[in-house]
Amino acid sequence: MDFWLKTSGTWVNVGTVLVGTAIGLLLRGRLPDRMMLVITQGVGLLTLFLGITMAGNLTKVQAVIVDGVVLGLITLVVGGLLGEWWRIEAGLTQIGDRLKQRFSGGTGFTEGFVAASLLFCVGPMTLLGCLNNGLTGDNRLLLLKSTMDGLVAIAFTSSFGIGVGFSALPILFYQGGLSLLAGVLAQLIPDPATSPPILLSTGVGGLMILGIGINLLELTQVRVAAFLPSLLLAPLLYWLAAR
Repeated sequence: MDFWLKTSGTWVNVGTVLVGTAIGLLLRGRLPDRMMLVITQGVGLLTLFLGITMAGNLTKVQAVIVDGVVLGLITLVVGGLLGEWWRIEAGLTQIGDRLKQRFSGGTGFTEGFVAASLLFCVGPMTLLGCLNNGLTGDNRLLLLKSTMDGLVAIAFTSSFGIGVGFSALPILFYQGGLSLLAGVLAQLIPDPATSPPILLSTGVGGLMILGIGINLLELTQVRVAAFLPSLLLAPLLYWLAAR
């Protein structure tokens, strides 16, 4: 298969996010504040639901005597500590601020960029969709994800502004890279839909998405980006616990 066929779902995803951003910009400023608040809260509630659904995968994992929920907690805490040590949250914020200055973004630019980038790139549909697209050219799962991301981009942009559109860059590099590496990943993960390490990563990712929902609802401020190393640590910690 050629490059374009392997990455077709990613290009569609980038396009839907950009179109959703454009529609959100058209709506922004044309709706009363109370309606904008309802949109943000609606997206926040849906994000909580997605996070809870994904986090439920932790109950499907058992590493010998270590329960998946306990392993997920350890993964999240250790990953969070590493993330704070490496200052990932601050780094993403700096990237957002630089883009904001470069393109004269308004209020909420950085928040929209960070929240959208995390939400669009964390989740089982990303990995499974990229594997399908990269191995067989089947982009249907990524097309479904693209539709969802486009709709969320409208709501996010209505609240945060044009910064949401720049989340297309992480989507392009992250999803595109996974699709091109699909052959290698498939050898390492024969059945990603039922693989315990992937289920553990998905569950931890769900907890991170819960954090995004909490931030959207302004219940408190969860440093979601700091937990990103947890997604890579999950398979390693599962392997150690299962020995």
